[in-house]
Amino acid sequence: MIREADLLARYPAEVVVSTAAVAASVTASQRVLVVLDDDPTGTQSVSNLPVLTHWQEDDFRWAFTYQLGARPASAVYVLTNSRSLDPADAAARNREVVTNALAAAAATGTHLGFVSRSDSTLRGHYPLEPDVIADTLMQVLGRRTDGVVIVPAFPDAGRVTVGGVHYMLGDGLLTPVSDTEFANDATFAFKNSNLARYVEEKSDGRFRAEDVIVLDLTIVRGGTSAIADAVMGAEHSTPIVVDAVTENDLRALALGLAEAESRGKELLYRVGPPFVRARIGQDEHQPLSGADVFAGATPPSGGGLIVVGSHVGVTTRQLKILTKRHPSATIVELDVESLADESAAPAHVTATVDAVVAALADNDVVLQTSRLLVKADDATESLRIARSVSAAVVAVVKRTLAGRAPRFVIAKGGITSSDVAAHGLQIRHGLVRGPMLPGIVSLWQPMDGPATGIPYVVFAGNVGDDESLYDVVTKLSNTLS
Repeated sequence: MIREADLLARYPAEVVVSTAAVAASVTASQRVLVVLDDDPTGTQSVSNLPVLTHWQEDDFRWAFTYQLGARPASAVYVLTNSRSLDPADAAARNREVVTNALAAAAATGTHLGFVSRSDSTLRGHYPLEPDVIADTLMQVLGRRTDGVVIVPAFPDAGRVTVGGVHYMLGDGLLTPVSDTEFANDATFAFKNSNLARYVEEKSDGRFRAEDVIVLDLTIVRGGTSAIADAVMGAEHSTPIVVDAVTENDLRALALGLAEAESRGKELLYRVGPPFVRARIGQDEHQPLSGADVFAGATPPSGGGLIVVGSHVGVTTRQLKILTKRHPSATIVELDVESLADESAAPAHVTATVDAVVAALADNDVVLQTSRLLVKADDATESLRIARSVSAAVVAVVKRTLAGRAPRFVIAKGGITSSDVAAHGLQIRHGLVRGPMLPGIVSLWQPMDGPATGIPYVVFAGNVGDDESLYDVVTKLSNTLS
C-alpha cells in the first residue's frame, strides 16, 4: 500500500473547474449521451435523468423528448444488465441498444454520443462492449471511432487512478485494485492494476500496453488544450486511460475531451459511475432526505422491502449492521441450494412470498439470498447459477408487489438491482431523482407499471461504509425503533 499524499506530491495540484463551463460545452455540442449501463448502479452519481430498462425505438423516443426543465436531458441511461450475460449475449444486447438508439435519434433529430458504463473495480465485458458499439456505429452510420477513453475512477467510493494505476483508497492508503477481492471475480478476474497493462491483458494483446495513450495527472491538470493535444493521435479505437482523483479532475477531462471532439476526434467512453455527471456538467446533487422522497405522496403504513443479492464483503458487513440496529426487521432467506433443486424450488419461492407479504404489514423485510456463495469453476456456469438465483428473487418481488405494496424497495447489488427494476417491479421508464447517500446510492422514480409511486433505491454491492445500508433504511423506514 502507498500513502495517497506521498503519491500525489509528484503531481500538480488539482484545478477548480466549474460545472457551468462544462455544461456550456455540452449545450454548444447539442449532443445527448446514451449510457449503456451494465448494471443500474451507474445512475448513483447523477440526478434528474431518464433511465430505460427496455430499449425499443419507442423507448428512446420517450427518453429523447422527455423534459424535466427547459430542454431535453443531456444523457439517457439504458439498463443493459450485460454484466450478468455471457459474451455473445452481451454483444448482441449492446448492438441492439445502439441500433435502436440511432433509429430513434434519426426520427427525432437527436445527435448522439455513446458511453459504455461499467464497474469502477474493472469488472465487466471489456473490450467487447466498446468494440461492439464502435462496430455498430461504423455499420449503421459509417462513423469511425478514433479512441476509447477509459476512466474507471470513482472518487466518491475511494476508487482513484494515479500514474496510470487504478487504486482503492482507504484511510489515506492506496491499494492496487488487483490486490483486492474484486480482481478474483468468478467471471471477470484480472491481474493488472496498471491500466495500460490491463488493456493488453483483456484484449489478449490486440492492444499493446506501450500503444495505449496515458493521460496522467500532469496532463489532466495541465489545461483543456493539453488534454486535447494528448488524444489527437488516437485512431482505430486507440485505448486512452486517464488519471482522476477528484471531481475537478473529471470536469477538466470533460473540457479537454470536448475540445478534442470539436477538432474532429470521434471518441467512445468506457467509464465508472461519476464520469457522466462530470461530462455533462451536472452539479453533485445533495443527498435526498426521507421528506424529499415522499414529498406529495402518502406511502403505505407498513414496511419496506430490502433485497440483498450481493455477496461481496462490504455487503455482508452492511447487512450485519442493519440487522443489529434494526432488530424489528424480518429476515427472509432464499436458499440457493433449494433453488438449485428444480423439484423443490417452486414451493420454496411460494413460501418465501407468503412470508414476505405477511411481514410487510408491520415491519421492514430483508429478503436475502443465502450468504454461502455458490459458484462453478467455469465462468459461464457461474453466470448460469447467478441468473437462476436472480430469477427467483425477481419472482418473489413481482408476486410480493401483487400481494402488498411495500413502502419502498431497496435492491443491494448490481445485477440484483437491475433484475428487480426491470422484471420484479416491471419499470420500463424511470427518472433518476438523485442520491440517497453522497454519490453512491441512487433513488429512482418509476414512471410506469405496477411500481409507480413506490420509491426504488439502487445500491451497489461494493460501495459505502459498513453503516451505509442502515443509513438509507433509516431515511425511508417508519418501523425503526
